Amino acid sequence: MDNKKGISKVGLTALIVSSCVGTGIFGITNSVASAAAAGPALLSWLFVGIGFLFLVLSLNNLSEKRPDLEAGIFSYAGAGFGPLGEFISGWSYWLSAWLGNIAFATMLMSALGTFFPIFKGGQNLPSIIVAIIFCWGLTYLVNRGVESASFINTIGTIFKVIPLILFIIIVIIFFKGQMFTTDFWGQVSNNFSAGTTTGSIFSQMKGTLSTLIWVFIGIEGASVMGHRAKNRSEAQQATIIGFVLLLLIYVMISIIPYGNLTRAQLAGAQQPALGNNLKLIVGNWGAVIINIGLIISTIISWLSWTMLPAETTMLIAKDKVMPAAWGKLNSKKAPTTSLIITAVLQTIFLFSLLFTAKAYDFAYSLASAAILFSYLFVGLYQMKFSWKQHEWGQFAIGLMAALFQLSCMLLSGWQQVLIVSISFIPGFIIYYMSVRENKRILTKAQKYAMSLILLLSVVSIYLIINGTIVIS
Repeated sequence: MDNKKGISKVGLTALIVSSCVGTGIFGITNSVASAAAAGPALLSWLFVGIGFLFLVLSLNNLSEKRPDLEAGIFSYAGAGFGPLGEFISGWSYWLSAWLGNIAFATMLMSALGTFFPIFKGGQNLPSIIVAIIFCWGLTYLVNRGVESASFINTIGTIFKVIPLILFIIIVIIFFKGQMFTTDFWGQVSNNFSAGTTTGSIFSQMKGTLSTLIWVFIGIEGASVMGHRAKNRSEAQQATIIGFVLLLLIYVMISIIPYGNLTRAQLAGAQQPALGNNLKLIVGNWGAVIINIGLIISTIISWLSWTMLPAETTMLIAKDKVMPAAWGKLNSKKAPTTSLIITAVLQTIFLFSLLFTAKAYDFAYSLASAAILFSYLFVGLYQMKFSWKQHEWGQFAIGLMAALFQLSCMLLSGWQQVLIVSISFIPGFIIYYMSVRENKRILTKAQKYAMSLILLLSVVSIYLIINGTIVIS
């Protein structure tokens, strides 16, 4: 084994942390405080932290044992459950990726609203028009072969990390223990928590799950980056260290502010919440610093995430579970068809945000729900592979990973999971096109699985029409 080349453990750890930290962290205090007091929020982090640890351990194991599977986490679904499994995983991942870009757009326009009042709130008509211009501009750049070069990512990381470090330092300096412990479990309605959810600890924990899942989207990239390490042992260590550092950063940024501002103030802050929190703590200059960093890092992150949905369809088209046109590359080696289709869908979805009360929350909750399908397949394949290898410890890890994803589907918002199922109506048409294109046949098991998902989508549409599922 050649240990001389490759990224060091420290370098790989930094790469994992910087690639996973996104715009979600800049809005987390609002979303968490709206749903839970400090105590239930800490318990939620414990639950989610343990669950994602099992996912990371599963990804580590599979990347080591099955290095031949090259199409990302979709390959695990394909290896374990055939072409339809890979399509469902890849389609869900693609959906999550471009819905994540909608969240990027609303957060970016909200940050610009700090400097240009016309964009205040991030979801009025001027905001949506400018966001659409950004969407197509970045699509054009990626289609011309302009991907996120390492030096661009470095700039984005600097402008992302420095404001977060500043935020942590300030909230620690101004921390008040008495304020932190006021209604610690959120079961008393008072002026400090007015306008927020009160009630059982369990119900508060449930309310935070979509937010906590959202900020961890991207952790699956750690297993891919692991191959860039000097050796496998360092890759696995860096993955775990990176995960722990991410968890610490997320917990500090979302929990410590309970000791600076009342829960009502945290929950009532407009997005981007971190900037508005600092504005209340130290004045306007805090919001300016946070929002400048957010604007630059969001644009750069959006550039790389414009390629991600297209790269997803390119990989699964290569495995012949989507029509070849979705993976066809132009002279600049960019998948034009997929890029255009994704940009059109993002444009349509951006206009729908005119009718949504909390655009950012709605976009990221759907993105979180969609990614759960992809993560579930990782746990299921970890179980199947480990069972065949008689590796019972690894089987238990896969079982816990799968159970965690299923519990998140039920607890974090079954409504969002049902809404995601609607996307499989056009999705299965596209899958059937690939079946015919590659001269395959649909098995009985595939037909039953597709019928069940389509039934869920019909139920979802009915529940939306009768008002049981409210899109707001």
